[in-house]
Amino acid sequence: MIRVRLGSLLVAAMLCAGARPVFAQRPTPEEARVLLQTRPDLVAQLRQRLANSGLTPDQVRARLRAEGYPEHLLDAYLGNEAASAPTPTDDVLDAVAALGIADSLDFESGTGARPNRRRLAADTVAAIDSEALLSRDARRVRSRLDRTDDRVDTLAIGGRLGRRFTNPDSGYQIFGMAVFRNATTQFEANVAGPVDANYRLGPGDRLVLILTGDVELAHTLDVTREGFIVIPQVGQLYVANLTLGDLENLLYTRLARVYSGVRRGPGATTRFSVSVARLRSNQVYVVGDVMAPGSYRVSSAGTALTALYASGGPTDAGSLRRIEIRRGGAVVSQLDVYDYLLRGDASRDVRLATGDVVFVPPYQRRVRVVGEVVRPATYELKEGETLADVLRAAGGFTEQAARRRVQIERILPPAQRAEPGRDRVVIDVASEALATGYGPALPVEGGDVIHVFAVTERVRNRIAVRGNVWTPGPQGLTDGMTLGAAIRTAGGVKPDTYLGQVLITRLLPDSTRIQLRASLRDTSGVPTTDIPLREDDEITIYSVTEFRPQRYVAIAGAVRKGGRFPYREGMTLRDLVLLAGGLEESAYLREAEIARLPENRAGGLTAQTIRVPMDSTYLFERASSHDGDLGPPGLPAAANGAPEAPLEPYDNVLIMRQPDWELQRTVTVVGEVKYPGTYALVSKGERLRDVLHRAGGLTTEGFAGGIVFYRKRSGTGRIGVDLPKVLRTSGRKRDRDDLVLQDGDSIYIPRYSGVVNVQGAVNSP
Repeated sequence: MIRVRLGSLLVAAMLCAGARPVFAQRPTPEEARVLLQTRPDLVAQLRQRLANSGLTPDQVRARLRAEGYPEHLLDAYLGNEAASAPTPTDDVLDAVAALGIADSLDFESGTGARPNRRRLAADTVAAIDSEALLSRDARRVRSRLDRTDDRVDTLAIGGRLGRRFTNPDSGYQIFGMAVFRNATTQFEANVAGPVDANYRLGPGDRLVLILTGDVELAHTLDVTREGFIVIPQVGQLYVANLTLGDLENLLYTRLARVYSGVRRGPGATTRFSVSVARLRSNQVYVVGDVMAPGSYRVSSAGTALTALYASGGPTDAGSLRRIEIRRGGAVVSQLDVYDYLLRGDASRDVRLATGDVVFVPPYQRRVRVVGEVVRPATYELKEGETLADVLRAAGGFTEQAARRRVQIERILPPAQRAEPGRDRVVIDVASEALATGYGPALPVEGGDVIHVFAVTERVRNRIAVRGNVWTPGPQGLTDGMTLGAAIRTAGGVKPDTYLGQVLITRLLPDSTRIQLRASLRDTSGVPTTDIPLREDDEITIYSVTEFRPQRYVAIAGAVRKGGRFPYREGMTLRDLVLLAGGLEESAYLREAEIARLPENRAGGLTAQTIRVPMDSTYLFERASSHDGDLGPPGLPAAANGAPEAPLEPYDNVLIMRQPDWELQRTVTVVGEVKYPGTYALVSKGERLRDVLHRAGGLTTEGFAGGIVFYRKRSGTGRIGVDLPKVLRTSGRKRDRDDLVLQDGDSIYIPRYSGVVNVQGAVNSP
């Protein structure tokens, strides 16, 4: 669904339908979703914004790449083809906002106006259904509006456009703010579930009273504006400001006057239960440094966090530690959101009453924690909190934290700034408390940046065995460990190990390296001299195979897959042909040529050639029992008469082709000839006149001067031919336009029309 202001969209749709009050006929949630999805005007608005931005299409794509979006995301809205572009999705509107071309809210009315999002969301929900504030659809609509406005307001108020894209380890993320920026229902009251005995009743609540036993009755009781409920046969009870537990005690007294079986204890013959079937809503006020201050209607089971989340939460300048709940001009509770987030303690999150004010003051002190802590972020401090408290809020140290010292970057208070340019200092904190806990109780100041360093990347007390062993890799160094012990730990050497030399690279204290060497007695891996090892030694064992040249043989000619193939001892010509995928149909099966390295290179000789016999058994796709049908098309071949031809390294084999062998070549003759069709050429020298003669010649309507001769081979294309002159030549004499035909040629003889077409820059084309 696209991000649009649902309230204004519904109002416009209702006004277009007729001059009736907006809430006279409320749309259903399904109708509201349809309205959200049908906004054809967004395409035109988006296209206009892109055109007025002054950016070329290439610049738009480059900026999209820089922001992390697909570079072709907005191509459908660039240029004239944008008229048929699809309705912009969330990703498209996000990309436009990220480029700075327009705010995603600008597409709501075309003016860029930003009305109160929360108030408008509430109006929208009321328009869908009077109960929809508590419904899933309403929450979904509100959460979409929340994400749009919160994203924009966070960037605008925070003053750091890059904060949204920073590395989380930078610590610029304010701890706790993400709870209010994300779409969630965790702070909404459970209006469908039961309430506890401490819930205070008030006007608007609906109760259900059920009696069982001697009497079977059920009553639905609404709390009136005056705070009363009326129970049939019992009378009027004042319940306003009573808790559910107090009401139960009152009912024991009043019901017992009418129903004698109602009493406490196991002897009761009539029992009752009372529950809240519908909760009232309270009007509360959220003010101060919040995203959308104003008046809100929340469930009577809602708490301060419920109202705070409804308003979008504190701004980047708002406090999370000193949120005040004021009732009747007095502070009845002070909420610390950190208690809830860090310890799960919601005891100070009191239920709200009508008229309560939730006030969010600006923060007083914040510090930034970066490095090897569980939650790098910016944390708000309360009076008296220390370095240990900040590190505890950050989740403590990670496993990679050095925990030997912590560094604090501090901006000095104005009274301590003695000289210009000395406003910032660095304080190193080294304490045993860092190794055992969260650090010392050292006072911290607002604006401090706390750095927790990682341990060194270097791994100590190890060696490495590489090369021709069964399990190469690093090993732990033990006291008295030698080269032989390291080789045994690596599984021993492989059978093709080079015994002559093993290299040991040793790191010296000054970070230089020296080369040591040893040799092996045999393939058991026992060195002739067992060298003691030191930390960071690197042992390399080589294989004889590494030093051997990569010997090969090559084959070309009438084979399916020519090329180079590894040479193996005992390889024959038949093996190589098999590796090459077999012979082609044009292969000459009498003999093959092998170019071999010469024994004597005198006179610049680089190769000597030999001819080896072949036979039809090289045709692997045919059975050897059919001796009379083993040859390729066009040439018979003997069967089972050629001996095996052994190969040597670097041999180059040529499988020759049969002389003058090739498949049929065809030309196409169409148009005004007696027998049009596709003709196979009978010889390599067949010409144009010959094929036309085989086609029966031209018909009486054929126009020889209009011949279209087209040659596909080599991309030649159309060739001009003087066919009348060719046809007038007789006997063995050949005209130069009587072309020798090639495979794929096409000949078209048109019908005579007697009309000449003249086009172009003439008066009468």
